[in-house]
Amino acid sequence: MRVEALRQRLRGLGANAFHEARVLQAWTKLVPVGTAKQPLEQCFPLRLRQELPALQAELAALATVREEHVGADDSVRMLVALADGQTVESVLLPRDGLCVSTQVGCAVGCVFCMTGKGGLLRQLGSAEIVAQVVLGRQRRPVKKVVFMGMGEPSHNLDNVLEAIDVLGTAGDIGHKNLVFSTVGDRRVFERLPEQRVKPALALSLHTTKADLRARLLPKAPRVDPAELLELAERYARATRYPTQVQWTLLDGVNDGQDELDALIALMAGKYAVLNLIPYNSNEGLGYQRPSVERSREIARYLHRRGVLTKLRTSAGQDIDGGCGQLRARALER
Repeated sequence: MRVEALRQRLRGLGANAFHEARVLQAWTKLVPVGTAKQPLEQCFPLRLRQELPALQAELAALATVREEHVGADDSVRMLVALADGQTVESVLLPRDGLCVSTQVGCAVGCVFCMTGKGGLLRQLGSAEIVAQVVLGRQRRPVKKVVFMGMGEPSHNLDNVLEAIDVLGTAGDIGHKNLVFSTVGDRRVFERLPEQRVKPALALSLHTTKADLRARLLPKAPRVDPAELLELAERYARATRYPTQVQWTLLDGVNDGQDELDALIALMAGKYAVLNLIPYNSNEGLGYQRPSVERSREIARYLHRRGVLTKLRTSAGQDIDGGCGQLRARALER
């Protein structure tokens, strides 16, 4: 389901813009539709009041939690069942964050990612994306949503942007706390500046070398890493949100001295922060994360040379938290 289809149904039941907003706020913020000062019978059309329970039940059925796994770092990985029986993953992150999926599977085929092994099965509707946030909020406060779960958001652009709009308005999430992650698609840099809700941008770079990037991300657009950073820089300056450059540290692949020095040159003067993410190992894919000592050494080296660097801890390492692992185990069972 798309949120726009929900809006059209509401209008068909006599809803105006006020009624639409109340229904969306009730759904996304887990608050009553009516209030003591404005009970439903005083402010909602009769047909809408009559259909509201069935509509709310339909929204609740968009996504349900099939499994939950709690990590030592307070992360919670959820296997989310959709109405058609397909599953995706969402992760409650420490400090009120939530990572959501945008597709069932993924077409980019990153060689170090479990999600990409099965290819793309289908797109998520914008309402299914928002429903993952609702599930998260049923468990704990969610003040930040990152679109970094299963799927490539730029390949489902209309639905992702519609979900972002709802979350940034009815859902009351700060725009800079909505983080659109992409491997780099020119359509993203065209569409994001046009939106009412302009999210922060995370760019999955992983290497400065175009040839290596083509091998690691075989079906990502062939845009040179230097050009990707320039495109991201324009958006960052326009929105005043720094680009979050994502770099998954792969032992012996993209952690060499040549990569680090090239990265320093690319990041010079950029309004950006580098997130170094030690790889969350997936059994059978053949990649490993560097040691803790090596990861810290890399972060210090970059930071001392002018690159604002944050060494991230991959959430849920003790519960196989890498994207796609939980779904893969469930399919095997």
